[in-house]
Amino acid sequence: MIKSKQEKRFQFLSHAVMIFVCIMTVVPFLIMISSSFSEETQILAKGYSLLPRGFSLDAYTYIFENAAVVFRAYGVTILVTAVGTTVSLIITNMFAYVLAQEGVPLVRIMMFLVVFSMLFNGGLVPTYYVYTQFFQVKDTLLALIVPTLLMSAFNLILVRNYFRTSIPPALIDSAKIDGCSKFRTYTKIVLPLSLPITATIGLLTGLAYWNDWQNGLYYMTGSKFHSIQQVLRLMVNNVSYLQQAGAHVESMQIPMTTIRMAIAVIAILPVLIVYPFFQKYFVKGITIGAVKE
Repeated sequence: MIKSKQEKRFQFLSHAVMIFVCIMTVVPFLIMISSSFSEETQILAKGYSLLPRGFSLDAYTYIFENAAVVFRAYGVTILVTAVGTTVSLIITNMFAYVLAQEGVPLVRIMMFLVVFSMLFNGGLVPTYYVYTQFFQVKDTLLALIVPTLLMSAFNLILVRNYFRTSIPPALIDSAKIDGCSKFRTYTKIVLPLSLPITATIGLLTGLAYWNDWQNGLYYMTGSKFHSIQQVLRLMVNNVSYLQQAGAHVESMQIPMTTIRMAIAVIAILPVLIVYPFFQKYFVKGITIGAVKE
């Protein structure tokens, strides 16, 4: 296929813009990683750079010497992400499948409530009161799982649209003729065909749980169930947090700047490892699930 000069110029400009955006996206990660391997005095004196300033492993050495603080938070984050993502996927997929069916009683009302909840909410104070006084989740692991992240209306609409546009109704009808119950049809036919959107929503939900620090800020008063993001936030705002959490070292010896970067690297590392395996499903699921009828 022969392209015109105008098409070639547009393609060149598009590639240039995307390369620039990719560079701007990658550079902060490179600076973060290089800073975690730099000497504290060099960072404070000369600032950040793409290459380590005076290569040093002091930040990582300190983290592993005080592993009880950091890795306890790491374990809490992994547990919350795994449980929260699994439960969220189950609720979202099953609810979306109901909304995608024609003739379901009150389906329009349920869809209205979903959209309404996406646009409006009761505010922080009523939400805090409901979760702490009614559901009693304060200072428990449920405080990091249930509030605001258990089901997203946006994700629900994506899955519903996927079910309506990508799964042929004739396939569902044939299963019904063969004697399949609705639940068996859902588990044996619909779920296997919805792998792209399930992987997409799972990735979005998992990232939301992994990066969440607000629930810990609102509903946690002690450090027992602090997530890795909460530990990082506290370290940024309070240089003596590690001493308060049980680290045994004098404050003047703590390389705080490089430790912050090192914990950020540790916090984001699992995401960087997992994402490439979900990328193909992510693109396909977002594209198909975003189609509106």
